[in-house]
Parts: sequence; structure tokens; C-alpha cells
Amino acid sequence: MDIDPPLLRAFVAVSETGGFTRAARRLNLTQSAVSHQIRRLEEQVGRPLIRRTTRSLTLTRDGEDFLHHARQILTSLDALAQRFRPSPLTGVVRFGTPEAFMGERLPGLLCRFSCAFPAVRLDVHVSTYLDLSTMIAADELDLAVVLSTAGGENGGVKLRPADFVWVAADSFALPAGASLPLAFHPPNCVNRLVGVAALEATALDWHIAFTSPSEQGLRLAVRSGLAVAVLTRNDVGPGMRILDGDYGLPALPSADFVLIRSRGAASPAAHAFFKMITESEGAAANAETAVDPSRAGGEF
Repeated sequence: MDIDPPLLRAFVAVSETGGFTRAARRLNLTQSAVSHQIRRLEEQVGRPLIRRTTRSLTLTRDGEDFLHHARQILTSLDALAQRFRPSPLTGVVRFGTPEAFMGERLPGLLCRFSCAFPAVRLDVHVSTYLDLSTMIAADELDLAVVLSTAGGENGGVKLRPADFVWVAADSFALPAGASLPLAFHPPNCVNRLVGVAALEATALDWHIAFTSPSEQGLRLAVRSGLAVAVLTRNDVGPGMRILDGDYGLPALPSADFVLIRSRGAASPAAHAFFKMITESEGAAANAETAVDPSRAGGEF
């Protein structure tokens, strides 16, 4: 049995509005046209769906069951139409992100944007925070996620917190009197600048034992017990522990992942991607707060 979607829409409209006249106004049809559609639908189904009197209109038991399925079908049809609707946007969006922000959420968001706007090309550049800020200033990127400490990036939108912490392997132990081995990114990295600035305010004996441009490299150095690193709290994984004041290590400042854009990022495509990122991060933050109400005071 093939049922035309307009017949389903007429039935749902009549059911929800409680009458043919109001349903006709919702559908921008005449009352007789709506009545004709309902008759055709009942003929196709082979059962009465609506019980009519001069004063009232109610659904039969079959009608109530049919309404449930009709709504599901129309919801699926609307979603299908939205998914394959020709994209009104074209062009290129140049997006920069640090490796630490990729996580599990960003790949899915990139996929959703490409599906929603297939005529827009995404150029994604993964680099360090300071390099990304420089590229935004030079208009080489439209949008970028950077790490901002207190008093840092202005004009951006905070996405989520990313507090810095000292991290070591679970089994890490520093011999008495030994210099503390550290793992850092190359010099143009916020993690390194933050860590070195904090260390220089102390009398702690330390040295750089490992340098890597990637987050994965630093995590490997930490898990192997080779060195201590500055990571964001969310990057602390299995086999690692946070050093809270151990070995005389100083406290590190709080930070935020911030979405910034270049002055030339005024295209509709760039605006659409900016909106999708901020809404996605906001939805994720709300979900985390619902699971852990203690996070409700955080700023995202």
C-alpha cells in the first residue's frame, strides 16, 4: 500500500487542529480539498480513521494508531528532504585547530558540516596555538581554535575550559637531588610558554629531556616515565597522573579553548561553520552539566 505524503499531512493536520476548516487553513487548502484527501486516505487504508458528527471530530482506535505512524513517517521524510536539499552555500572555509582540540567531537562535526553544505569545501589546518593565531592575523585562516590564558585572546568565543596541569606517568619517581626532566612542544607553543614561565619563578632544577611537535609524542614521553609534561586536564589519560605540587612544581594558570576568526571571515559559509561549532560545543557542555551538576558553574 503506497500512501501519498500529502494525505498523511492532511490527516495529521485534521487530528491536531480538531477540524477540517482549521486544517485547511494550516495547509493553505480549501475545506473540500482536505475532506477529499481524508476520504482517499480511508479508502486506501480500508478502515475509518476519523469519527465525524455535526459537533465533534474524534479518531477511531485505528485512527489513533495510524496517527502515531503517520507522524513518524512525516518526520523521517522531512529529515530526508533536509539532508539532501541543495546547499545554498558555496565557497571555502579555512579552519585551524590544535591537535589537543581534535578529540572525539570535532571529526563528527566536520562530517556533519560537509553533509549539510556539500558545496562548501573545508580546508583544515592542524598546528600549534601560536601558529594558528598568526595565520588568523595574516588572514590565512577564516576560523581557528586557540588556547587562551587569562587576559589572552580578545574577541573570540569561549568553547570549553582547558586547564593546564603537570602530568607524569603513574610510576614516575624523581631521585633525590636530580634535575626534573620535562617534555615540551617546540618554543612556539602555549603549553611550553606557560610551563617555562611558571618554572622560572621557582628555584626548581629542571631540564628539557624530550621535544615533540605533537600531543601524541608528549603523551608517549609521559607514559614511558621519561619526563613530566604540561598538558590540558582533559588530555590526562590512562597511565598518567597529575602532579599537584609534587617536586615543588608551581601552579599553572587556567585557560580556555577559544574560537577566533579573521577580519575577512565574513562569508556565509564561514558564518555557518562558526555557528555550528559554537552550538555543538554548547550542546556538549549542557550534556556534561546534566551528567555532572557540579560543572554548572563553569564557563563554556
